[in-house]
Amino acid sequence: MFNPSLSNEQNALRDLARRFTQNEIVPIAAEADRSGEYPWELVEKAHAIGLINVTVPEEYGGGGLGHFEDCLVVEEIAAGCAGICSSFVTSSLGLTPLNIAATPEQMERFMKPLCAEPALAAFCLTEPGAGSDAASIRTRARRDGDFYILNGTKRFITNAGVARLYTVAATLDPKLRHRGFVVLLVPADAAGISLGKEEDKMGQRAASTREVIFEDVRVPVESRLGREGAGFRLVMDTLDKLRAEVAAMAVGVARAAMEAAVKYAKEREQFGQPIASFQGIQFKLADMAIKIEASRLLVWRAAWMADQGLRNGYESAIAKCFAADSAMQIATDAVQIFGGYGYTKEYPVEKYMRDAKLLQIYEGTSEIQRLVISRWLLK
Repeated sequence: MFNPSLSNEQNALRDLARRFTQNEIVPIAAEADRSGEYPWELVEKAHAIGLINVTVPEEYGGGGLGHFEDCLVVEEIAAGCAGICSSFVTSSLGLTPLNIAATPEQMERFMKPLCAEPALAAFCLTEPGAGSDAASIRTRARRDGDFYILNGTKRFITNAGVARLYTVAATLDPKLRHRGFVVLLVPADAAGISLGKEEDKMGQRAASTREVIFEDVRVPVESRLGREGAGFRLVMDTLDKLRAEVAAMAVGVARAAMEAAVKYAKEREQFGQPIASFQGIQFKLADMAIKIEASRLLVWRAAWMADQGLRNGYESAIAKCFAADSAMQIATDAVQIFGGYGYTKEYPVEKYMRDAKLLQIYEGTSEIQRLVISRWLLK
């Protein structure tokens, strides 16, 4: 039975992630946001203390922990900078299909070398004409003997340009839609891969987001995860498992926004008293706390179910939808509490607001999550 309490080991892991965030991420978060430059040195530091590859089995160089523990880490890092955190989460997204479907030989060939060094993966699903409708992808994998010839363009790929490994969703024939899916493991330095321009994003600017273009890339058949035609189920299972981590990001952003709002409300005086003494402000802060506590419990339940091997599509959709929508509302209210100051870059709440918006969009928009939830209800 799900028990929302932490063991001593889980508390220690969360404390480690919190110290890392305060010491390494918070001091550079604003500059990373302004410059849009990816702070690679943080990957090296996080790798050294075990804060990436958390869910990879120990025998292949990972932490050997569950999605629950990964969510503890993610919330803390996202509270420091959602852009930096999104690179870590996206790497987990790229590696989760291996955890689900890779053979021991594939784990030795791809996972073990990647985890041995500070390195990241990327998950290549979205295309210029295929976002929410993932089954409409057109990146083609044409069989040629013992190889696939990969052609197509992937859009809005986080970690493109810094990843060492791409986990690529492709189709044998676009007419087959979900029945034609294959998932291929492609080294980032494979011949025929090129990158589009760096996206100039509104928020989460510290993460590298670009197009990945595949032109006659030869991929050995033994680099396919699972069987031909089963890739769509693998992609959906991956998203179900990782949505809890994305929802945990939302909790982290929301928590940081609330903490900033509480601090400011106690310091800012108007009409001869701190604005925290006004009921209108108090109610906003109370609503923030309610949404954050509820979001965290939804995240923990969805992650716990993933670790128990239970289907969690319904629960992860609820967690992601509620937490992302809550983070956007909380960040917006934090800006409102700061007033004109909140609209400037002198304070971090405008960054939280920009970062929160993307959480309602990637890994399935809030509208898609509601569609998933309703389909579960109507089965």
